[in-house]
Order: sequence, then C-alpha cells, then structure tokens
Amino acid sequence: MINFEKFELDNGLKVIVHQDKSTPIVAFNLLYDVGARDEDPTRTGFAHLFEHLMFGGSVNISNYDEIVEKAGGQNNAFTSNDITNYYITLPKENLEQAFRLESDRMLGLAFTPKSLEVQRQVVVEEFKQNYLNQPYGDIHLLLRPLAYKKHPYQWPTIGKEVSHIENATMDEVKSFFYKHYAPNNAILVVAGDVELDQVKYLSEKWFGSIERREYHIRNITNEPKQTKARILKVERDVPVDVIYKAFHMCARTHEDFFATDLISDILSRGHSSRLNHSLVKEQKLFTNIDAFVGGSMDSGLFYFAGKLAPNITLQEAESGIDVEIEKLKANLVSDNELRKVKNKVISAHMFSELNVLNKAMNLATSELIGDANLVNKQIDLYEAVTSDKILTIAQDIFRKENSNTLYYHTK
Repeated sequence: MINFEKFELDNGLKVIVHQDKSTPIVAFNLLYDVGARDEDPTRTGFAHLFEHLMFGGSVNISNYDEIVEKAGGQNNAFTSNDITNYYITLPKENLEQAFRLESDRMLGLAFTPKSLEVQRQVVVEEFKQNYLNQPYGDIHLLLRPLAYKKHPYQWPTIGKEVSHIENATMDEVKSFFYKHYAPNNAILVVAGDVELDQVKYLSEKWFGSIERREYHIRNITNEPKQTKARILKVERDVPVDVIYKAFHMCARTHEDFFATDLISDILSRGHSSRLNHSLVKEQKLFTNIDAFVGGSMDSGLFYFAGKLAPNITLQEAESGIDVEIEKLKANLVSDNELRKVKNKVISAHMFSELNVLNKAMNLATSELIGDANLVNKQIDLYEAVTSDKILTIAQDIFRKENSNTLYYHTK
C-alpha cells in the first residue's frame, strides 16, 4: 500500500506527496503530459528533442547537471509516445535544489542557438546510430506505420525521419515548449522522507508564481478498426532473420488491459512460458521469442518478436507462432498456469515498490491515467482476471485481419 497526499496549486500544477521514512533519498519526479503523439506529422521527434533541450540551460540556470551533482543527486529523463518524464534523486537535505532547478526549466528555457544546435546534433546522431546504422534498429520505423494509418503512434519517439530534427527552427522549438510545458499540464510527485507541509511550502515558493498557460488541447484521430492483414517484407544486412507480429489491442486505461498483459506473460514470461517451451526448447524454431504489450495511453499493440534459429524459414517460424495463438484462442488457461503468472506479476509489483523512485513514477503515471490510487488497485485488478476473460480477449485480439507482420530477412 502506497500512502500519499495530493494538492493542486492555483496555476494547475498537481502535486503528490508520498512519505517513506525508510530512506534518506528523496525522489522528485515531474511528468509532462506530452509525447510523440502530440507532434506535427511533418515535424516529428520534437518531444524527444525537448528531453535533451531541457538540460541545455534555463532562464536563470545554465549548469543543471553540475548543481545536481554538487547536491549529491542523480537525474535523468525519458520520452515515450505519451509522456515526457524528468526525475532527480537526492539527499533529503538538498530537496529544495530539485524544486529550484525544475521550476526554472518550467518557467522557460534559455533557447540559445548554441544549445539548440548541440542538442539537435545529439538527437540526429542518436537517430542514425540507434535506428539507421544498427542491426534491427529500424524495426519500429517499419512496423509502426504498417500498423497505424491515422493515429500518431505511426512514428516512434525518435521521429519519422532525421530531416524533421535537422530542419527544426528556433521559432518551432519555442512554440512546442509553450504549447506543452505548463504547470497545468504537469504532475509532480515527491517521495521519500519528507513532510507534506514542507512540500506544500516548497511547491508554492518555487512553482506558485509560474502562470497557468493555454497549453495544447489534444485532438487525435482514432485508428480505424483494421479489417485486413498487412505484411511487409524487407532485406537488411543482419546476422539472422527475425519476425515481428503486431495486433491492435486496448489502451492502458481500459479495463481489459490487465488481462491482456497477463496473456503476454502466459506466452513468454520465464523459461517455462508457452512460447519459450514450445518454440525454443522443443521445436527449436527460434533462439529467442518474446510477447509483450506496449502499454500505450491510446489503443496500443500486442507484439510478438522472434529471432529465428539456423535453417528455419520465416514461414515455418510464423506457423509456430500461429499454432500457439490458436491454442490460446481455443482452450481455457488452467487455474494453475494463471495462478503462476499472477504470482510473478504480483511479486514484481511488490518488489518495485521497494524503490522510492519507482513509487514516484507509478504515482505520476496513475494520476495521469485518472487516479493516483490506481497504484494500490493494480494487484486486485490482476487478481480479478479469469480464464474466461483471457479466452475472450485472445479471440478478439488475435484475428488474422487484425495482424501486422514484418518479415525481416538477412541479405
């Protein structure tokens, strides 16, 4: 059970406080409700670019990382298609430094030509190194637009193409910042050995004077229901063939998400999971294969990803996956198998709550979904999943006309 208190500043900043006296380290997590899905299709990669720009200097502070290090802290950030998240962990005695640093970045960045050019080059190099010049790096650049035709999930967080970042102007960058980086578009979580009154005081002191902004109102086109199977075949200079299959599934906010997540665990969590036991150990079709859900805020994807064993064709490998899918669609999961995967999920969830930063991130994400207290309901929601529910969802998701298959051949 994660106990917490919530309050909101006049400018719309939501603040959540979780007291954990067992640790002298405080986690300061600031989540902005902006991700790659909020980008202009002709200017993608901006949410990720901003993750970098936020470390390039703000209105009054030019040396963010240096101040964090002197305070004995660590910091980082990440961007997804749905959110951008910044966090600092530091000794409780230096908590105010986190408030000072993050409030100044929310107030406004320095927006210097040098900072833009430096961070632009960093992101462009990351794009080339991780997505274009690395074996299998372009898989999601290929698979996302295959699966999505209308929704902005059709591009990954790095963007559609390098030119969008290479050609970003200062005016475009400033516009993106003031559209999305607002107190009334953010959730702050402070977790650790802190007092509620202390966090209220520091929140008001450092964030209270930042004015509410007219941030971007999300208006996203829903992805139409897929009615025909899609296939893409490519050849690349890679060591072995791989196959990816993606099926449309519900959003993370949907009641069916927990059952869908358990399906992925039944298929591939652990050495005794169905895909590993049948397709890797027994039939030796794959050297490794995984099934996982994206966990997107809007309707997402359920993935199969497998690296083929030597002398196995992609058609043989896909047939192996199809057989396992049909088993799941035709038969109820046994009580014993369902209990086993539930136990794994619950133990992993409980273990994650030992880490104060994990708790802060989970509280922020749950609040964004609709209620911070969802962190305390997750175990019950997984426990409520029945074998009948697993069967119904498997039959709904794993339809051939709902599939998107990428055959990734070696040259």
